[in-house]
Amino acid sequence: MSSEKQIIGFIGTGVMGKSMAAHLLKANHPVNVWTRTAGKAEPLLQEGAKWMDSIAVLAQQSDVVISIVGFPKDVEEIYLGEHGVIRNAKPGTLLIDMTTSSPALAKKIAEAAAEKSLHALDAPVSGGDKGAREATLSIMVGGDKGIFEKALPVLQIMGKNIVYQGSSGSGQHTKMANQIAGACNMIGVCEAMAYAKSSGLDPYTALKSIESGASGSWTMSNLATKMLDGDFEPGFYVKHFIKDMNIAIESSESMELETPGLKLVRSLYQKLADKGFEDDGTHALFKLWDS
Repeated sequence: MSSEKQIIGFIGTGVMGKSMAAHLLKANHPVNVWTRTAGKAEPLLQEGAKWMDSIAVLAQQSDVVISIVGFPKDVEEIYLGEHGVIRNAKPGTLLIDMTTSSPALAKKIAEAAAEKSLHALDAPVSGGDKGAREATLSIMVGGDKGIFEKALPVLQIMGKNIVYQGSSGSGQHTKMANQIAGACNMIGVCEAMAYAKSSGLDPYTALKSIESGASGSWTMSNLATKMLDGDFEPGFYVKHFIKDMNIAIESSESMELETPGLKLVRSLYQKLADKGFEDDGTHALFKLWDS
């Protein structure tokens, strides 16, 4: 399954998907696109992508289908629906869902794909809009290892840290672990910046000391300044982060694993969403301290 001249069908051209699809075009892949809001695909069409009138048509005319959408229900409809990918793709087509979704759903899709002689990988990503723009995403992959190795040239166009995690669903389980760490870290960064301001420090100067020490993190280095600047444009939406936390809690409960920190952060994000900020970036959690 060489990546050369493979026709790639790309579903979802939102904050991250638009950049990911653009990288595939720049790597000389023919790219078919479909998204619910056609206008979001216009920049890609101007760069040479081809618009598909439906998911079914996209699946029929692509060698590889990649999706990155909002919610598990969207993923299920795209792959398992009556007019979805699995019912319409050619045998041998590679399916790569890069949405953060349910591990159980990833397994279900892989099983349904195999029955149709299709190959499915779950490959959620981390790195936000910046990682998507710069093609430096961390990609966590679950599925057959041989298929992963064949898909690697395509994945390397969009990311840098690409790790095979195990059988179907393993990519999503890894992303849940990532989101748990990220959610709990976010509350720490918010409280640290709020404390710095309340104590009379210049929080920007305090940040210079904190971010390079033992308490530094990606969130600290990339989002703390935005919090202090009042720039809450989304690299990743609050509403999608709540979705991820709900999946992580549901998966944890199925394993009888307690996650009290995660449940606390989810309650705070839900409070933020209830205030009307669900379409802000995840770092808007700072608003609960800085209102």
